[in-house]
Parts: sequence; C-alpha cells; structure tokens
Amino acid sequence: MNWLILAIAPGVAISAYIIFKDQYNREPRRYLIISFLLGMLSVLPALGLEISASQITSNFPAFFKTTAGIAINAYFFVALPEEICKFLMLLWYAYRKKEFDEPFDGIVYAVMVGMGFATVENISYVSQFGLMTGIMRLFLAVPAHASFAIIMGYFMGKARFSAQKQRFLLFFGVFWAIVFHGSYDFFLFLQESHTTGSDNASLLLFLGAMVSLVTGIILSKKAIKEHLKLSVQKNTNQYNVEDN
Repeated sequence: MNWLILAIAPGVAISAYIIFKDQYNREPRRYLIISFLLGMLSVLPALGLEISASQITSNFPAFFKTTAGIAINAYFFVALPEEICKFLMLLWYAYRKKEFDEPFDGIVYAVMVGMGFATVENISYVSQFGLMTGIMRLFLAVPAHASFAIIMGYFMGKARFSAQKQRFLLFFGVFWAIVFHGSYDFFLFLQESHTTGSDNASLLLFLGAMVSLVTGIILSKKAIKEHLKLSVQKNTNQYNVEDN
C-alpha cells in the first residue's frame, strides 16, 4: 500500500498546486476530474503506439543502440506519441468548454491530463521496481511530465483566445512539449546504453537530462506567472481576454 500512495501522491499534489494557483473563475471540479481521468486513459493509445514502434527497434537493434537511433527512439517513438495523445485528449474535451475562459485555464487542464498520464506511468514503474524508483520519480519523472504539460498548456491557453494564430500556437504547444520530453528521455536513454563507458561520462549524460528538466521547470514557472498576471488583469477589469 505504501508504494501505491507514493506512486499516486506526486501527480495529485502537483494537480492540487495548479488548481490552488487558479484564484479566479476556478474550473468545475467534474471537468478537472474528467481531464485527469482522460490523461490516465491516454496511456492506452500511447502505449499501443510505443509497442508498434518497439517492433521497429527490435528489427534494427544495432542501429537503435547508436546515438542517432536512441534520439529517434526518444523523440519520435516515446515523446511524440505520449504528447500527441495527451494533446488530443485536451483538445477533444476541455479546450472547447465555455469555462475555458482565460489563458491560465490551458495550463490547468493540461496539467490535469498530464498528471493523469504520469500517475498511471508512475504506478506501473513503482509496482515493478519498488519504493526507491518511486522516490526517484517523485523528484524527476513526475515534475518533468508537469513541465511538459505546463508548456503545452501555456500555448493552448494563448491559442484559445487568438483566432488568427490558433493553429500555429497549438502546433507550438505540442512541438515544444515533444522537444523537452524527448530531450529529457534522450539523455536518460543514452545513459542507460552507456554501460561500458566511464562513470564521468555517465554522470554527464545524467546531467544533460537534468539540464533539460530544470530548463523546462524554469520556463514553466515563467509561463504560470505570465498567465496568472493575465488572469488578475482580466478579473480586475484591466484586461479583455478576447482581445489577446
């Protein structure tokens, strides 16, 4: 039971933090719960796509042990299907809701979907590999998924209220989520494959993943701050969100 609590707690805590930040016109609780559940469900199509991709990697094992092969795996076989599936759930359900009435709501709903996805993934990993894996993911993988979601939600929040640039901004939301997700995974995958090299090289690869993670978190904090500022302005009659 302890492992299950450890697996679930990070995603719930980050979700609660973002909901708390949404001081004005908070989203209906049922929408938040449904978005979280849709994030959990998005694991299924993502997993199906990743299993299909794994058949390609198994047919060319030598290539996918090279740096280029590892990069393709990280960006196109893992990050792309996972972020696309989360994006589609967000676009299909929350994006068109009338309650999605300010840019910060993009971050709120994206985090709900992202944390639903991360929670299922966390349960799977912790149940297989134990509490130490749960502790590591508490500080690494789950915050990483949160940063990917915030980046995507930032652009979706802008797209919702910008008819002329809507498609461009939606594309950018998915694109940058994939870039940060793929970069984080790339360095970790490269480290895992670096079994015969020096400890210093392995450490440098791990630090590469941390640089990607920290950069994503810094940008996420800036995105939250920017959209919260718009939220304050809108709800104190200083800003018209439809004109953004």
